[in-house]
Amino acid sequence: MDGQDQDLVDIDPNDPRDGTLPIYRWRQAGRENLATRRQLREMGLRPGGAEPVARIECRGGKRWAWLYRIDLAKPKRPMTLAKEAALDAAMAARQTCGTCRRRYFHCIPLRSLGSCLECYDGTPADPASYTAPPAPHLLAA
Repeated sequence: MDGQDQDLVDIDPNDPRDGTLPIYRWRQAGRENLATRRQLREMGLRPGGAEPVARIECRGGKRWAWLYRIDLAKPKRPMTLAKEAALDAAMAARQTCGTCRRRYFHCIPLRSLGSCLECYDGTPADPASYTAPPAPHLLAA
């Protein structure tokens, strides 16, 4: 080897070289060993406390996601009864009208309107889109 070859160094074009994480453009990250949280979830995995190793950006840097190493990921934890009950309670709060107490099959605009459309402005709701509110004597028990 002559002196000129010793000066050549292989560098990563995605590494900002300032000590921060590498930034990849959309669809440019290596699919074989890096994945986003959503991609890990689809594989039945979770980051498991591992720190992100890179970042992927799209829309000119306006949207981004962390990338994790797949070999450091751990299996997803199974849903417990307590988690399932907490999730159902949270969804019930988002789907139940505070005025008429109907539980809809979709989230209702509680933040902007404060109730379902029927209670807010009289727009009739399709009876197939909600379950009947509980009987008043059952609420007291």
